[in-house]
Amino acid sequence: MKVLATRRYPGPALHELADLEIAPLASLDAPRPDVEGLVVANEPPPLQLLPSLRVIANFGVGYDRIDVAACAERGVVVTNTPGVLDAATADLAFALILAARRRVVEGDRIVRSGGWTGSWADSGFAEELTGSTLGIVGFGRIGAAVAGRAQGFELRVLYTQRHEVETELGEYRELDALLAESDLVTVHVPLTPDTDRLIDARRLALLRDGACFVNTARGEIVDEGALVAELVSGRIRAGLDVFVDEPDVPAELLGLPNVVLTPHLGSATRQAREAMTRLVVDNLLAIERGDPPLTPVLSRA
Repeated sequence: MKVLATRRYPGPALHELADLEIAPLASLDAPRPDVEGLVVANEPPPLQLLPSLRVIANFGVGYDRIDVAACAERGVVVTNTPGVLDAATADLAFALILAARRRVVEGDRIVRSGGWTGSWADSGFAEELTGSTLGIVGFGRIGAAVAGRAQGFELRVLYTQRHEVETELGEYRELDALLAESDLVTVHVPLTPDTDRLIDARRLALLRDGACFVNTARGEIVDEGALVAELVSGRIRAGLDVFVDEPDVPAELLGLPNVVLTPHLGSATRQAREAMTRLVVDNLLAIERGDPPLTPVLSRA
């Protein structure tokens, strides 16, 4: 099976594909009837140029830029890589919680700029995590992994999703109640038409003064303009790994001391990225053998 990959994805698994070509989608300027498999990182595939396409193996969990319904109409299977990046993303969510809540980046800037002049910090106190309430928006694999880590910090955990589940990791709340009751909020839902701007200006206003808001999911899940306004006012703190127009970040955020910014690092560990490539390849090989894919994505249409 001829496979086109949009980049050289990390790890040795990619070498197991016998007929592999690496080229960005932008280089496709004519039909390629030879390509049967496509590896993308949540990129919109030009289906009209790939008439023989059988499978799109998405490198990542999120696939909001792939028209799954259109693929299904053409008989194209779409797969993603759930499960293997849960720990990496949950770790980053907690890193952002800690960095924002304990003012780690602010402290680093003070030291580097020569602004640390006393023998000990006697101003700019931070807030402890222990005893705080953590609200998790989206309680799938990653949300549950965050809840598990919260136990070590003695956090009270609330969660919200479409349906309440039986779990010892947290208490269920409707979204508005969770936002109003939490000291820390972390977002772990996929981007869908239902979650686009799920956290709007009204819901951001429900956050307590001094609350910490963390997003490692998708920038579009939050009304970015409303979030920027809240952060500029200084009323809340934030740790943000995702943005609406990546790699562009709202200029107003760059100088703020109450927000920690990272460049979409959620799954950016060697272990997670190599495991993602492994799952991409396993899906492609399954389709090539005529077997069902390991992690198919279902059309919401």
